[in-house]
Amino acid sequence: MTDQTYLISRDEITEMAGLDKTHFLNSNARRLNKSLGDATGLTGFGFHLVEIAPGYESTEHHCHQFEDECVYVLSGTAIAIIGDQEHQIAAGDFIGYRKGGLAHSIRNTGNEVFRCIVVGERLAHDVGDYPRLGKRLYRNRGMAWNLVDHDHIKEVGGNVGKK
Repeated sequence: MTDQTYLISRDEITEMAGLDKTHFLNSNARRLNKSLGDATGLTGFGFHLVEIAPGYESTEHHCHQFEDECVYVLSGTAIAIIGDQEHQIAAGDFIGYRKGGLAHSIRNTGNEVFRCIVVGERLAHDVGDYPRLGKRLYRNRGMAWNLVDHDHIKEVGGNVGKK
């Protein structure tokens, strides 16, 4: 793909190698990621074709404080964990993870590769929480990510900037 790529054909997508990703906080969260958005130069949101092998998870269970994210299931079966509830999902299902909403993840419980489209905002900053691990991630463009234990977060007031 080049800086001038606006269209990727079905055959080109099929032939894309994709990137094998393992989540840095969960070694069982492994997926093959084809970033179609990156390939066409999109910067405001990510658009990914994701494949998860049987027995693996999509990511560490998490939520975003500032970014919306969504999933559209193409094939396979899995369990979507939203908050503390598990939901069986299959082809044609849509999940909208709103910013500030419940933590979420997906686990492939089927016997075949689970395929889905994942779309998420790409803001200059975000805060993500990993409730099962008791951790918070601060992400700011151009800076290293900061991961802290919830026990070490000290809230120092609200309504920043107001007197």
